[in-house]
Amino acid sequence: MQLFNDDAIKILKSLPDESIDLIVTDPPYRTTPHGNCGNAGGMLKTKLSRQGKIFEHNDVKITDYAPEFFRILKDGTHCYVMTNHYNLLEMLTVFTDVGFHFVKSLIWDKTNKIMGKYYMSQFEYILFFRKGTDRSINNAGTPDILRIPNKKSKYNGTNAHDTEKPVELMRILIENSSNEGDLVCDPFLGIGATGVAAIETGRDFVGSEIDEGYFKIAQQRIEDAENSADLLDFSNLE
Repeated sequence: MQLFNDDAIKILKSLPDESIDLIVTDPPYRTTPHGNCGNAGGMLKTKLSRQGKIFEHNDVKITDYAPEFFRILKDGTHCYVMTNHYNLLEMLTVFTDVGFHFVKSLIWDKTNKIMGKYYMSQFEYILFFRKGTDRSINNAGTPDILRIPNKKSKYNGTNAHDTEKPVELMRILIENSSNEGDLVCDPFLGIGATGVAAIETGRDFVGSEIDEGYFKIAQQRIEDAENSADLLDFSNLE
């Protein structure tokens, strides 16, 4: 396991060609200025949300990371990238331009509705890409609508992360598109859901998060998952 409190693009550029078996990530992306950014209430009132942002470090460009994703992934591997309707067209265009095959769009049904200007928002896109050789998922019976409740982790009485993703959601993607011992990457780690899911399912993991506060939470969660996994590993017992 490797965790970095650093800029995602810098870490991506440091990874060797074709060294990663799977990418599952939720990059920071633009939102509609003045609109609901995904969590009713406080996020609507922040200066960042009025600029079409959720986080301070929100200026990373799709054109910066898409080619790096393609470079570091092995042939015949998968890539899952979460996004919203505002960035959908650009995301699809850039990823296919750098060489990815667009497999399909999955839907994360959050099961809770969020007030918006037009329709109440209840889902998020998970864009499913493939590099090179065709490869089926491990559980072909998985539906393309993943209905996982959007529950927030609390730290000091507040939400730990405004766009936190459930570990269960990440576990489904990881188990379908990798095998035990594979190396999973999330360069936009947040508070670590992808890393926790990777460790819990017997994968290796590399991830980065530029925000120090989020990184510390992610680091603790992933280390806790790793310690729990070690306690359940009886392979070394005689």
